[in-house]
Amino acid sequence: MKALILAGGKGMRLLPLTKVLPKPMVPIVNKPFLHHLIEYLKSYGINEIILSLGYKGEEIKKYFDDGKNFGVKIYYVEENTPLGTGGAIKNAEDLIDDQIIIFNGDILTDIDLEDLINYHKAKKGLVTIALTRVEDPSQYGVVLLDESSQIKSFIEKPKKEEAPSNLINAGIYVFEKEILNYIPKGREVSLEKEIYPVLLKENIPIYGFEFDGYWLDIGNLHKYLKANKDMLLGKIKLPTSKMITTNKIVMGENTEVHPKAKIEGPVIIGDNTVIDKNSEIHPMSVIGNNVIIEKNAKIKESIIWDNAKIGENAYVENSVIASHRTISDNEKIISNAVA
Repeated sequence: MKALILAGGKGMRLLPLTKVLPKPMVPIVNKPFLHHLIEYLKSYGINEIILSLGYKGEEIKKYFDDGKNFGVKIYYVEENTPLGTGGAIKNAEDLIDDQIIIFNGDILTDIDLEDLINYHKAKKGLVTIALTRVEDPSQYGVVLLDESSQIKSFIEKPKKEEAPSNLINAGIYVFEKEILNYIPKGREVSLEKEIYPVLLKENIPIYGFEFDGYWLDIGNLHKYLKANKDMLLGKIKLPTSKMITTNKIVMGENTEVHPKAKIEGPVIIGDNTVIDKNSEIHPMSVIGNNVIIEKNAKIKESIIWDNAKIGENAYVENSVIASHRTISDNEKIISNAVA
C-alpha cells in the first residue's frame, strides 16, 4: 500500500514561520515534521509515498529528492492552484493503486496503522476515517457514529457548547481507489463539504476508526511548541523519538558549551552550536544546528532553528526563532515567533 501526504497548504495559522518554510518542513526536535512522518510510515512497511505539493514545494523536493536516502520511494504531484483535500487526492489518481492511506500534512500522531488498515479491510467499505477525541471540537469536523461505527453525519466546526460529540476527523483516511470516481477533476474540492455528504446521501458506508493514541494538529504556534515539548517528554511513540527519551540532554556533534553555561533537560541541542558563558538553556527547549547563544542569554521553553543567533543578555521564552534570525543584545522575546 502507498501513502499520500497532503503537503500543499500555505500554513496561514503558523505565520510568520511559514514565510521561511512550508508547514510540513517546520522542525520538530531538529528534524522536519515530514521527516518524522515518513520514518513513521516506513516503520509500518509503507515504502512508497506520494507527496502532494503546493506552497514552497521546492523546499520539500530539495530535502527528500527521490526518497532513496530515507529508504523510501517518493513520488511528487503538484498543485498549481489550491485543490483542497479532495482535489489534491484526485490530482494523484494516476499514482494510486487499489488502496491508499492518506494523511493531512500537519498531523503528528502515533496511531497504529496496522490496526487501522486491518479495520478498513474487515469493514470492506470504500472509506475509513480515523477519529480521535479532543477537549474542544470547535476547530474541527465533528463526527457522529451509529452502533456499527458507520459515520452518520459530519458537523463542521460547531460551537463548543453545541457540539454533539468531541469525536473528530483526525485527518487520516484509508480509501479504495473507487472513491476517486466521486471526486471531480481540475478544481478545488473539499472531502468534508462535498464528497462525504454525497456518499452518505447515496448510502455508501463511511466507517470511523476511533483510536486512543497521540494526535496533534501542529497548525498554530501554540500547538507547534506543544509538539516539540511532547517529543521531549517522550509522549509520542515514533521511530525518531527513541533517541530523545533515553537522555534528558541530547547534544549534537562539535557543539561547544562553556563550563559556566547552565543546561537543564529535557533539552536537545544540534551540531556545531556554541553556548557561551553564563547562558542558560531551560527545560523544554530545542536548539538547532550552527546556533550561537552569547553570554548571559536565557532560553526557556523555546525552539531555536538552525543558524540563528541569540545576543548577549537576550531573553527568549515560549517562542520560536527561525533560521538565520538574530535576537539583539538585551532583547526580550516572549510568546512570539520571529522569522
